[in-house]
Amino acid sequence: MARFASPDLIDSRQAWLRLLVTLAIMTVGASGMYVVPVVLPAVQADFGVTRAAASLPYTLLMVGFGAGGIAMGKLADRFGVAVPLQIGAVCLGLGYIAAALADNITAFALVHGLLIGLCGAAATFSPLLADTSLWFARRRGIAVAVCASGNYLGGAIWPPIVQHFVETVGWRQTYWGLALFSTTVMLVLAQLMHLRPPALQTAVANASGQMPGERPFGLAPGVALALLSVAGVACCVAMSMPQVHIVAYCTDLGYGAARGAEMLALMLACGIVSRLASGAICDRIGGLRTLLLGSALQAVALVLFLPFDGLVPLYVISALFGLFQGGIVPSYAIIVREHFPAVKAGTYVGAVIMATMVGMALGGWMSGKVFDLTGNYQAAFVNGIAWNLLNFGTVFWLWRRTRRAA
Repeated sequence: MARFASPDLIDSRQAWLRLLVTLAIMTVGASGMYVVPVVLPAVQADFGVTRAAASLPYTLLMVGFGAGGIAMGKLADRFGVAVPLQIGAVCLGLGYIAAALADNITAFALVHGLLIGLCGAAATFSPLLADTSLWFARRRGIAVAVCASGNYLGGAIWPPIVQHFVETVGWRQTYWGLALFSTTVMLVLAQLMHLRPPALQTAVANASGQMPGERPFGLAPGVALALLSVAGVACCVAMSMPQVHIVAYCTDLGYGAARGAEMLALMLACGIVSRLASGAICDRIGGLRTLLLGSALQAVALVLFLPFDGLVPLYVISALFGLFQGGIVPSYAIIVREHFPAVKAGTYVGAVIMATMVGMALGGWMSGKVFDLTGNYQAAFVNGIAWNLLNFGTVFWLWRRTRRAA
């Protein structure tokens, strides 16, 4: 059984060393999220399906990733984060193998939803965000940002690597290589994560893990969680348009899949910078205001995609999009930690992250459907902007409630 770390280890050197291991695990696990956008054109051609159908694996992956985050978060709350990490390592590898053997788009999509998403990559995001938030107090914002950067670091690293191997050996062989690498590395690193967070020592002593009478945003916890989830869905429907379809968009414009993969990598590399900066900002102004800032800037970047479709402008806008939206998702983990019980951090973070993944899934499929109906991506960008406005309005309302309560 995993033992609890001493409360003296909060913000300690050991906490920062553990964060480096967490960053590595999340970077490897992120391969499950970013391989599908890169192989989308090849898979569409191989199976002879529409763009919307070829987007379905990503949709199911995101739904599975989100739902799995809740289940893995509950496991982490009960047994420690090492247990879901070990499960995720095995399932991610099995998922890559099964996907490589798929002979139709339905089987390919189901494997991504169940093995790669639900049981695999899900273990490497929201449970790790929640775990990291419980190892830090003074520097919680930057620590969670560093942790979450593993997801974007994976997004910067994996697309060009995957694109290279897709072009040289094919997408099926690429999946076999991912299976061997990800399972081996994650199982080794998971052995370093058995010690449970020090913040739980104090929280477990308190029956509820929160101060008496505390109500998130002055609301019942269920209502507060529901509103955060609405915001999470909305921001990520908007976010998914460039992230899921930039490779296909560049292919349609005649620039080629390789240029699109480079833009995706650039977008996510800039997202790392954004996440680190947002973490530092979050330590100063809190999670809600950081989320508001990210939402507003993401809307600006989406608007810029409408009038510009040249190669150089697309590189620039992709970089701006990454810089503007990278801190959005980690802000939810900070908001949960600031307003909800510590002993249920894994469950609550998992629930909100699930909402963001549902948004990514819905947005990925919706953008493909809009493309099929209109023959271009302009309407899909407009759709993303509308969802972004819903996110901003919801978060702004919650922020106003905290100001009134103060």
